[in-house]
Amino acid sequence: MPDDAAALRLDDERALIFTTDFFTPIVDDAYSYGAIAAANALSDIYAMGGKPVLALNIAAFPEDLPISILSDILRGMAEKVRSAGAVIAGGHTIKDKEPKVGLAVIGMAHPDRLFTKQGAQPGDVLILTKPLGTGTIATAGKNDQAEQAHLDEAIKWMSTLNREASQAALAAEAHAVTDITGFGLLGHASEMTESGPVTFRLEFKRIPLMDGVEGYAARWIFPGGSEDNRRTYAPKVRFGDGMSEEKQMILFDAQTSGGLLIALPKAGLDVFQAEMAKTNSAWWQIGEVVERSGVSLEIVD
Repeated sequence: MPDDAAALRLDDERALIFTTDFFTPIVDDAYSYGAIAAANALSDIYAMGGKPVLALNIAAFPEDLPISILSDILRGMAEKVRSAGAVIAGGHTIKDKEPKVGLAVIGMAHPDRLFTKQGAQPGDVLILTKPLGTGTIATAGKNDQAEQAHLDEAIKWMSTLNREASQAALAAEAHAVTDITGFGLLGHASEMTESGPVTFRLEFKRIPLMDGVEGYAARWIFPGGSEDNRRTYAPKVRFGDGMSEEKQMILFDAQTSGGLLIALPKAGLDVFQAEMAKTNSAWWQIGEVVERSGVSLEIVD
């Protein structure tokens, strides 16, 4: 089972975590694009229970765009990495017809406290730490169909680090963790069910959505990756009777820099809540882990 990043045990107290991620522009503003790209790459370190310490820029940039745009992108990345308590120590840039930026990131963790996608147990509660909607909202934005307020909210969430959620999950001794990105909520959730005889039972009404998402979904505004996710993961999902295709697609929607999905023992819920309250960080309890019931995921409306 591939996890969110590679991990190497250095000794009894230290494990090195290494990851990389980059993508094409998801928003028009150069600085925001850089900040989102950095938060997205850093998220894999947090999903493993680590602390980022060092990053290298990865950038491809067209020759015919002003260098000031690249400067704004890199500034957004650098300031986001700095806010995570890490440093950018260089990187590599090439010429390309379309911008692509991201990071290679090194983090550190205790080897006995690394998170993986495996380990969810019947009785665990399922926690999500960011609302869904970046795929459909960003696609609407690219087609000039999104309201600015909806884009601004999506940018805020995509730029938010998963640091506090990771630290709270460590304190609460979570059983399994991943972050929600390109495979959508249901794709990444199904990965967490593959290591044991468990099913994730989710309640749609408890799953947080960004403002405007249901309206864009009703107009079937989704990126191509969301359709790919539905084709790939739908056989692993049982939807409740009468659940609309639009709602189903929201759960397959390809996300960028989404929140953490955490399988947490009920005994740790109070600790998690208290830790998140210290920084006024958002979280939602969206379901539970049960004994295997023939499918990976069950969704009720």
